[in-house]
Amino acid sequence: MELWFAITLVAAFLQNARSLLQKRLTGDLSVNGASYVRFFYAVPFAWLYGLWLWQGNPEGFNVAFFAYVTTGAIAQIVATSCLLASFTTGNFAVGTAYSKSEAAQAALVGLILLGDSVDAWVLVGIAVSLVGVILLSGNLRLRDLVRPNRAMWLGIAAGAGFAVSAVGFRGASLALETGSYLQRAGLTVMVSVTLQMLLMGSFLAIREPAQIAKVIRAWRVAIWVGLIGMIASAGWFTAMTLKNAAVVRAVGQVELLFTIATSVWLLGERITRREMIGMALVVAGIWLLI
Repeated sequence: MELWFAITLVAAFLQNARSLLQKRLTGDLSVNGASYVRFFYAVPFAWLYGLWLWQGNPEGFNVAFFAYVTTGAIAQIVATSCLLASFTTGNFAVGTAYSKSEAAQAALVGLILLGDSVDAWVLVGIAVSLVGVILLSGNLRLRDLVRPNRAMWLGIAAGAGFAVSAVGFRGASLALETGSYLQRAGLTVMVSVTLQMLLMGSFLAIREPAQIAKVIRAWRVAIWVGLIGMIASAGWFTAMTLKNAAVVRAVGQVELLFTIATSVWLLGERITRREMIGMALVVAGIWLLI
């Protein structure tokens, strides 16, 4: 098993765990407040991790690094907002399904920004896994996917934002002039999470100031969201330093399988035939990718 693939599997599993913890906070916090938790509480851990890797002396900064990491940080925030907005349209499944076009869009963005190319088997793998993801995204009908609507455009915008952020973070790691792949990924995590904390914190201070105090009071659960989220981000960034962002994000769709496994084992839910086909296609797509 290649290193980047193993790291991606761990990152996807941890992201699923972080999402489960975040859901526990939505009763006391708004959607934006619960989202902010992942950045606010991740910053201390990201700094400890980054400075430990660099032994307190990070170096190699340049204009390209800050351009890429800023682009990635902003794109991820915008993508998250578009995804949340798509949920308010009343068609959760459509928005989610189109947001999962992230891997396909990342292939195009990576080619344009970084010159990352993918072969035919990778494109087939992305397409197969995307069909599997759509089957796992709810009881969608074909006409729901092909009929233009607000949820569809917001989902596509979310997928584009996540694609740009993935490629941006990969570009930032590669732009650093020194350091191992772990050091470069760790420094990218440290800077990006700090930027996101400041940007989203400023937004909350203006639009939902009461949420900041609630985020602080929720520290008992939120601190675990921050720690697990930071480790997951470090995993994503490390994998994307080693491998094309489109491939990493496509393999990362295995997170949906972890989500279904959680619902079966913890909530006692049953798997439908549609979901079984979707799971098989996701696995087949990932197999083609590697």
